[in-house]
Amino acid sequence: MSVIMTLQVKGDPKQMEDHAANNQDGMRAILEKAREHGVIAHRFYGGDGQIMVIDEWPDPESFQRFFEDQRSQIEAMMQAAGAEGEPTINFWHKLDTHDEVGWES
Repeated sequence: MSVIMTLQVKGDPKQMEDHAANNQDGMRAILEKAREHGVIAHRFYGGDGQIMVIDEWPDPESFQRFFEDQRSQIEAMMQAAGAEGEPTINFWHKLDTHDEVGWES
């Protein structure tokens, strides 16, 4: 079963959007590498001085291989986008709670 990976870091969500808009080729290049490593879904979110990435991966190891392969590019992109400090990365697995709604439940 796949896992959800969350990456949270302090930063300005507007600056992240501006950087992404002005560096679409770089963003797509990292995404293409993620696809090669098996990413299933990917989104950026922002709020209250925080930037969060939410991905779905086949397993934690697939993300970790991607992250190590692309670490320098990801760190440069996040720094240019105004992210501050070390990110917090967590992996989540779906719980069977019998109350699913949406996401093709």
